[in-house]
Amino acid sequence: MKILVFGNSGSGKSTYAKALADAHGLAHLDLDSIVWEPGQIAVQRDPQAIAASLGEFVSSEAAWVIEGCYGELIERASAYCTELVFLNPGLAACQANNRRRPWEPHKYASIEQQDSLLDALQSWVAEYYTRGDAWSYRAHRRIFDAHGGEKVEYACTPPVCAGSVA
Repeated sequence: MKILVFGNSGSGKSTYAKALADAHGLAHLDLDSIVWEPGQIAVQRDPQAIAASLGEFVSSEAAWVIEGCYGELIERASAYCTELVFLNPGLAACQANNRRRPWEPHKYASIEQQDSLLDALQSWVAEYYTRGDAWSYRAHRRIFDAHGGEKVEYACTPPVCAGSVA
């Protein structure tokens, strides 16, 4: 199993990927962990370092689940996946999930710091369907539609979808 999960912030990627990893004993990579400088907010690592980290993970793990919103990395990793999963529950679900998100200590020094950035995150999430960048709906749709292998799109937030954890 090599499962690639992608979608907007708040779509349920982390929850779904963790459930898959736990259920099937898969190595798990949250792309946030290789895209951003550790201990810093919104400071992106060098693109070559990001690519090297992704390549190392994909080549060193026999079975995995990777999750994130980064279209350029999703596209690169899709060449190695056995299944592509697009989580597309809609704007309202993504924003509701972000409001309920527990503290992510691997990303933020405190819950207060995380909460202080929620409005900016919600604005960015709201632009998902109108932006044209590599992290937008437009890019995600193109990647999903072009993928020739096994793929599934969920229009709800797993694990609410019946049978969504394969």
